[in-house]
Amino acid sequence: MSELIPDKSYFRIGEVSKLLGVEPYVVRYWESEFRTVKPIRTKSYQRLYRRKDVQELMKIKSLLYKDKYTIAGAKKKLSTNSQIPAPVEGYLEVLDEIKKELRMIRALMR
Repeated sequence: MSELIPDKSYFRIGEVSKLLGVEPYVVRYWESEFRTVKPIRTKSYQRLYRRKDVQELMKIKSLLYKDKYTIAGAKKKLSTNSQIPAPVEGYLEVLDEIKKELRMIRALMR
């Protein structure tokens, strides 16, 4: 998905709408409905979307158009996905190490 996004820091609404294949008013509507999309504004009050905004808009489009979610359903899906952290590579080993260290501390305190 992000490989379709050109290597730039900021995108104007016209560029975003072309990337997504929707009209600019749809992008503005999604921006008003989904709090995770927050473009910055220039001095002339134009919207500039960051890469993360474009990625979020791509997720929203996929949920609405491909997966046939309603706006409310897409909001709920995105909020539950953002609350679950992605597992870190090797996290079980890290947890085992922490467990061993805690056991050593407990043994010292006895």
